[in-house]
Amino acid sequence: MPTPGQLDTSAIFNADQAARKTAQEAVVKVIKDGGPAAVATLSLPETILGGLSEKKNEGARQGAAELISAIVAGGQFTPVEPYLLLSTQHDVFGALLEAFADKSQGVRDSAVKAVEDFVSVMNNWATAFILPPLLEQIRTAGKWQIKTGGLAVLNKLVVSVPDQMARLMPDCMPVLAEVIWDTKSDVKKAARSSLKKICSLVNNKDIEKFIPALQECLINPVEKVPSTIQVLAATTFVSEVDSPTLALMEPLLSRGLAERQTALRRKTAVIIDNMSTLVDNERIVRPFLPKLLPGLIKIEETVADPEARSVVNRAIKKLRQVGNLPDSSDGTDLPPIKTIDLNHVVDVLVAGLKNTGDSLAKADDVFVAYIARLAQELSNARCGEETEWTSALTQLISLQLNAVDPASVLTQAKAVVKELLQKTSADDAEVEHVFPDEEEGEDLCNCTFSLAYGAKILLNTATLRLKRGHRYGLLGRNGTGKSTLMRAIVNGQVEGFPSPDEVRTFYVEHDIDGSEEDTTVFQFVQADKRIVADEAEIRQGLATVGFSDERQDESIGSLSGGWKMKLALARAILFKADILLLDEPTNHLDVLNVQWIIDYLTSLTHCTSIIVSHDSEFLNKTITDVIYLSKFKIKRYPGNLENFARLVPEAKSFFEIAASEEYNFNIPEPPMLEGVKTKEKSLLKMRKVNFQYPTAKKQQLFDITLQVSLSSRVAVLGPNGAGKSTLVKLLIGDIEPNISGEVWKHPNLVIGYVAQHAFHHIDNHLDKTPLEYMLWRYQTGEDLEEMMKETRQITEEEAQKMKDGSVVIIEGQKRYIEEIVGRKKLKQSYEYECGFKGMSSADNMWFSRDELVKRGFEKKVMEVDTREAQRLGMMRPLVRKEIEKHFEDFGLESEFTTHNTMRGLSGGQKVKVVLGAATWRKPHVICLDEPTNYLDRESLAALIEALKTFGGGVLIITHNREFSESICSEVWVEGQGKTKIEKKEDEEDKFDALGNKIVSEKKQARMNASEMRKKKKERMALKKKGIDVDDMEDDI
Repeated sequence: MPTPGQLDTSAIFNADQAARKTAQEAVVKVIKDGGPAAVATLSLPETILGGLSEKKNEGARQGAAELISAIVAGGQFTPVEPYLLLSTQHDVFGALLEAFADKSQGVRDSAVKAVEDFVSVMNNWATAFILPPLLEQIRTAGKWQIKTGGLAVLNKLVVSVPDQMARLMPDCMPVLAEVIWDTKSDVKKAARSSLKKICSLVNNKDIEKFIPALQECLINPVEKVPSTIQVLAATTFVSEVDSPTLALMEPLLSRGLAERQTALRRKTAVIIDNMSTLVDNERIVRPFLPKLLPGLIKIEETVADPEARSVVNRAIKKLRQVGNLPDSSDGTDLPPIKTIDLNHVVDVLVAGLKNTGDSLAKADDVFVAYIARLAQELSNARCGEETEWTSALTQLISLQLNAVDPASVLTQAKAVVKELLQKTSADDAEVEHVFPDEEEGEDLCNCTFSLAYGAKILLNTATLRLKRGHRYGLLGRNGTGKSTLMRAIVNGQVEGFPSPDEVRTFYVEHDIDGSEEDTTVFQFVQADKRIVADEAEIRQGLATVGFSDERQDESIGSLSGGWKMKLALARAILFKADILLLDEPTNHLDVLNVQWIIDYLTSLTHCTSIIVSHDSEFLNKTITDVIYLSKFKIKRYPGNLENFARLVPEAKSFFEIAASEEYNFNIPEPPMLEGVKTKEKSLLKMRKVNFQYPTAKKQQLFDITLQVSLSSRVAVLGPNGAGKSTLVKLLIGDIEPNISGEVWKHPNLVIGYVAQHAFHHIDNHLDKTPLEYMLWRYQTGEDLEEMMKETRQITEEEAQKMKDGSVVIIEGQKRYIEEIVGRKKLKQSYEYECGFKGMSSADNMWFSRDELVKRGFEKKVMEVDTREAQRLGMMRPLVRKEIEKHFEDFGLESEFTTHNTMRGLSGGQKVKVVLGAATWRKPHVICLDEPTNYLDRESLAALIEALKTFGGGVLIITHNREFSESICSEVWVEGQGKTKIEKKEDEEDKFDALGNKIVSEKKQARMNASEMRKKKKERMALKKKGIDVDDMEDDI
């Protein structure tokens, strides 16, 4: 048996295998008895290197390799590990790799087995030490046996240390991508097998099914890359993108950026943009920036398609943002990543060891240096888990301390590890703040999940924790996924959320299906299968929210938007939910009903509420916590909105309606109207209008008389059910007076209208993109939505009147008017060119507007007026570029306009689509029925500024006083079927320093054209009478 300080090399390197085995077992026993100290005195690295270098002694070479396998088999590799893997003077690992190509098959097999054996038991974090030389040999070795042996070791590492290999996969993939094309078939085959094995480390659920295709892209790029890019561009990425995922994707993305087709390059940029969104930190993306950013920048500089350029630009910005790069960087000039200094780690380790009584610990000791290198690797990998540090270092430190105090060695080793972790771990890791009340109360839900809608990532490994009795305000900018999250909860799409059997969840809808319009309120609630209640309980529940017995038996179609919202709340009350999900509950509600909801929600002690609302005052009075959606995560903050604003300063935008220089809306200016020379001239008039819905028991409006001009800035106010929306619909021609009165509008007037339930404009087109919707709506040059209104459809009665009125007798001959083909000015009105049935255009005749209306052709006349109004408004080219620019003027990015269906847009984005569609024809008057619903404060501020500078008339129905007062100078107050018109009061009296009232002389208004002509005639009459008149008389 060898003694410490010497090895029986003649026995270890004996040609006889049995003799070698006996000698190797003896070495293992010495190491077991003596520990690291024995290894240090045995000169083990020198002995193994000496044996491997014996070119003429096959037994020595084989024995050296077998000795390592014997040490591993004897369970004594840990004391030997630092000497074999770290020694800079003795490259044992490199010598073993060279032995893979030994001329002797036995030596080759023993060398490969030795490496495979020790990589299966070595410290996991030592993988980073051996992988670079291993990959270098696989890539550059002159002998093919070294390459195949190295690939076999790589396969072993994938099995034995999968987590470390996944972390280091960015280093492996470029080498494998090169070696799979090796000229030696054995190497090529082994490399492709290794590629398949290492790809098994990718556990991203989004691309798991594409892994075979991604491998094929490396093997057969010409055929496979285009089709794979097409598929991946249409994939929704929701899982966190880590190093293995990017390592596998990078070759495909680099190849995609080099493709010649613009469409493929654009889709590659889309994939990069989507995946960058899900990268957790810059360290993950850094290895790939020099490979992807230069290609993107080159495309941005050369691609002709502006839309593709904008997509590429967005991907560039996202990569720079994730990689924490300046705007000018192309990724090739990356500063070195911040790492922990090895000397600092050594100093901390030595001090810790000495504190335990190991006075002999020195910085240049092989064991100490190896432990320090492992600790440095843990720190640089931003590993902050104490269990991982303990697992990686405790055994090694225990061996170092064993001679000091064997009884307490484990406790002392763990103390040293803890100190190392605290003093050397990276200081740039994110620390999540946990509030003191986090563990208080009963949990209704505590789950971690990811969420996406269409191709848009909304949440990535976000945690939602809900307590019973709390009222959560769900906050985030438009498009962050607030409403989608609530719908996902209701539909059971949130992973880990309690089932309906455990927690009863009710979603308070902000709209009611149009198919239910003729159902009574009571019948509607009774038909809801989720509600288990008898008639008395249902009627009592409806009465609780203000429905009288009479109103309970009215049809839903007769309810205003506010009453429909109260009906939805009544159903939620009757459902007896554990969790109430309220999406914009104050929409359409007047002040009294908003206060009622506040009182009701704050009275709930057993029910939890999640509330989405843009009404900051309502939220501030209601909520107990804020759930903030930001950067694809969910963060909870205790307290109301004011407290949240103190903790998160950027949230002040939830309070203030303040215009931003970077974010604004632009409404197109209206064209000139014939005969309208001043902004005060009436364009819309109602005179003594009376109206009652056919299904209603009472008349809604009585003797309404009013007018609208280009200068009008009107707010229509009143309680829920007062008839505000009805009034506006009558004025713009959506419905007609059915009792008495008349509505007149200028023949060339264009109105932009957004209904109370704004989404009804697009509800039948949700599977179209905004671009496709615009192409459909304005395909003929006219507004198809307006043409499809009920008031534009010809009834049987009107058709008969037209038929009777179409007969014209000319010189005793009957002619029948078939169509109206043109229009021209006639004094203060128009006359219209009519074509006759069976006759040529040469026989056409002109009729005045009044005569055609008497003959029953009023709606045909209106069609011609609409067409001419559009022509006079200089019809806009209906092309993608123009439509994208128009929607950008309302804050909707071209990516959403052209490539996202409206079904996948948020509520705020849909409102922007509706606003853009309504203003496409450059309207003279804009009518907005509760436009503040769904818009965040930033968008609201932009809309206010746009309406202030708009050159046409503005008519607004809103319960948001802050919004109406910032725009409107005139108020129509609706109540009891009457309209009261109020103007803003004149300025208050002003006084000087002595208290005297300052009287400012009012300037005399300038005369209009009619008054000036009259004045001129008067002067001429005086001149004829011989009276002197000053021709320079002021005409104001």
